Amino acid sequence: MGEKRVLPKPLKKALDWDIVATDKFVKYVDQKYGPLTKFKQLMKGLEISCHGIPWLVGTATFIFFLDSPSVRQLLVNIFIALILDIIIVAVIKAITRRRRPSDNKDDMFATVSVDKFSFPSGHATRAVMLSFVLPFQYSLWIIITLALIGWSIAVCISRVLLRRHHILDVVGGMCIGILEAGLMSLIWLSPENAQGLVNFFLDETQVGASYDV
Repeated sequence: MGEKRVLPKPLKKALDWDIVATDKFVKYVDQKYGPLTKFKQLMKGLEISCHGIPWLVGTATFIFFLDSPSVRQLLVNIFIALILDIIIVAVIKAITRRRRPSDNKDDMFATVSVDKFSFPSGHATRAVMLSFVLPFQYSLWIIITLALIGWSIAVCISRVLLRRHHILDVVGGMCIGILEAGLMSLIWLSPENAQGLVNFFLDETQVGASYDV
């Protein structure tokens, strides 16, 4: 306990390369399209747009207020996907314990203890998972599908440019997000099962009965 872990040489070389490659990528983008400070608000907006807390609170709120079976099915499954994503990312971060880039500023909105670790990028897992799981389950308009993909790519790139993560943190997060989307496609709840889950937690049958009296 408290001892510094000794990494296998191949892994250490990969992590060292990742640090150098990330630094070179950020400097290249800064010189080519920068300064990056002029995009800071945009990238912070992308960060908030994929933050777990607004997604969880917003999804739970709409589950409570909207009673359309098809809409509730979507929202309940998204809520399950978000919880699954948070658990998976938290466990992996606690195991890997990779530190964030040294020049990362500790100014993220609503963080918890495991957020000090860098691998994998939770924003990348969440963005990619959402952009894959929805087209998996629904025949979306091509414009919506492209918008989801574009948003997820922008979120992933912004994580590196904000110096929140190294490149491999984001790439690993993207891979995990795809796997999460595949898992959700296997356990996707039907409208009836989604409504049953809502009834279990909200006890809507009892609420409805009280209004009938």
